[in-house]
Amino acid sequence: MKIVMIGSGNLATNLAKALKNAGNDIIQVVSRTMESASMLAKTIGASAITDISHTCLDADIYIFSVKDSVLESCIKSVAERVGHNKIMVHTAGSISMDVFSGHANRFGVFYPMQTFSKQRKVNFESIPVFIESSDNETLDILHNLANQITEYVYILDSEKRRHLHLSAVWACNFVNHCYCVAAKILEYSGLPFSVMHALIDETADKVKTMHPSDAQTGPAVRYDENVIAHQHSMMYDMPLQAELYDLMSRSIHQFSKEKEGEDHPQSKIRK
Repeated sequence: MKIVMIGSGNLATNLAKALKNAGNDIIQVVSRTMESASMLAKTIGASAITDISHTCLDADIYIFSVKDSVLESCIKSVAERVGHNKIMVHTAGSISMDVFSGHANRFGVFYPMQTFSKQRKVNFESIPVFIESSDNETLDILHNLANQITEYVYILDSEKRRHLHLSAVWACNFVNHCYCVAAKILEYSGLPFSVMHALIDETADKVKTMHPSDAQTGPAVRYDENVIAHQHSMMYDMPLQAELYDLMSRSIHQFSKEKEGEDHPQSKIRK
């Protein structure tokens, strides 16, 4: 397929390379800066532009991988240029497919759920891709496109994808921030973060075969107040993180009590 990538960030870079390696023709990269557009375009044999009003007309599919805040304005600009009958999709985890309504007749979502960095190559074959579409014909096209780069393709509506994305924020973004805090604490003693690698690996491996609630360990499970109070005091120069430590400890203990079947208010997720 002939594809235009609107965006050249972490996700767009990895997705464009994977689609190119699968035999598709990425004919153009549109980005805010020429440096960013050219960097990606050069690796996939595409042209690079910064003026979205010059988006090429002859692509089969237009993939929007931009910040949520500018997504609809980008869609509108491209639709005004190429018309409403081209296939347009976005890659956002938390934005409804309806963002295309009024701008395109054939549209959808192509959401690879993974953490991406430009400088790190990923194996797309193991990455789940969640798709959604305005019609069955377009859905088949997106399904076939996704199957070119991964065997894990799921049809998921916008509401469920929002919950999926929220879960991913907890499982990835927040966990990585905890690594950042741990690294800072280790620096006080002159220890490298690498001393955590074995612990991190075992924790990640356990939840592949155990429910996370069964894999949870540490002082917060039993709410050991002496340990918790002492560790809180050690973070005297990190007040925000000390507050997070207390909240996280209480949350862990809450889940532990719920697991044991004790009477405790259940968390509610707003739809």
